[in-house]
Amino acid sequence: MILPLQQRVARAINAQPGELAAALAGFALFFCLFCGYFMLRPIRESMGIQAGVENLQWLFTATFVVMLLAVPLFAWLNSRVPRIHFIDWVYGFFCLNLLAFAVAFSVMAENLWMARVFYVWISVYNLFVVSVAWSLMADVFDSPQAKRLFAFIAAGASVGGLAGPALSALLVGALGASGLALLAALLLAGALALKHYLMGWRERAGAGRPGASQAESPRRPVAGNPFSGMTRVFRSSYLLGISAFVILLATVTTFLYFEQARLVAELFPDRDEQVRVFGLIDFVVQAGALLAQLFVTGRVAQRLGVRALLAAVPLLMCVGFLALALAPTFAVLAGLMIARRIGEYAFVRPGREMLFAPLDAESKYKAKNFIDTVVYRGGDALSGWAKSLIDLLGYGVALIAVIGALCAAVWGLLGWYLGGRADRGDTGLPPPSDDSEASITR
Repeated sequence: MILPLQQRVARAINAQPGELAAALAGFALFFCLFCGYFMLRPIRESMGIQAGVENLQWLFTATFVVMLLAVPLFAWLNSRVPRIHFIDWVYGFFCLNLLAFAVAFSVMAENLWMARVFYVWISVYNLFVVSVAWSLMADVFDSPQAKRLFAFIAAGASVGGLAGPALSALLVGALGASGLALLAALLLAGALALKHYLMGWRERAGAGRPGASQAESPRRPVAGNPFSGMTRVFRSSYLLGISAFVILLATVTTFLYFEQARLVAELFPDRDEQVRVFGLIDFVVQAGALLAQLFVTGRVAQRLGVRALLAAVPLLMCVGFLALALAPTFAVLAGLMIARRIGEYAFVRPGREMLFAPLDAESKYKAKNFIDTVVYRGGDALSGWAKSLIDLLGYGVALIAVIGALCAAVWGLLGWYLGGRADRGDTGLPPPSDDSEASITR
């Protein structure tokens, strides 16, 4: 018997009846976010080099400081705006930022401080909009749905990551950086419209997570104060474990990123050539991640559990760093960087988000955002300075590679431990509480 097209698509993406539209909306939301970001990413990378490779640790530190200032404001807003409208405020704010940069690019494109500000801003922007989007997904879908659907939803990011650099290369001549910023703002507005559909789907009887009418109401602000996300992390061994996992991820990423920036600056001194190299790497990464997300990730999560998603990539990185120590060439580094990023998009990121699916709203929005922003960028800043200090010892890439291999090994062990706890449902944190919609007065 030939199945209707809708049933075929649902079966292909591992969706159950009634979930297909929401899964496609999640896919499209991540497409919009990542297409806009990856249109601007090659500009960011070239601006980072323009500001000086030797100054990257300062840019990482500035990003961390901005995160420290922004997260309490973000949490304050989260405590006062109903959850169903919270993302409207966040994405609306960043849309206005993109419009402001569109104007700035047209009047001061070659300004060095403009390059530094944009580099820091887009690093903050990317973490916030993606963190909030995954908070939304963990809010809309329950834990079993997350294991089945998060890989497909994450594939929207990979498709956006493929389309973004292509659009950037095709349109930068005609639109310039200003036009690309305007287009990114339009895509962010599209993501906001999709968010409205998903929250509506969550609320409709029989459409969202089981028992949605009794779950924590999205029509109320998230409980707690501006610092409750941080305090919740420090009081939970589970969330502290996730924080340590993110710091190790950031350390491995930063070591590779600094080496990539150094070698690209040496081998490709022309700025246009640098943009092309970064764009090519982005294209290969997104294509590889898309194939893995569509055909591998969901099946691994269902059959082997979250622990397999969180431990496989660190193990590969450990081996890759040892290879880099033996053959410190750009080809080996680029291959390791590509493998790391494919693994993060296809395995590590969906696995990390699955860790939050069973938790309450305060953990999903406030604690998660604190981890995704302050902890992540703090790891970036610390590892950036550590990399600079190690470089001063004069042992070259070999010492960095050995330290990176040790960090990756610890990262993998921690991922195996956290994934095992998630697979057993042993989070040590309260599940979403019963909160009847009938009692809502706001």
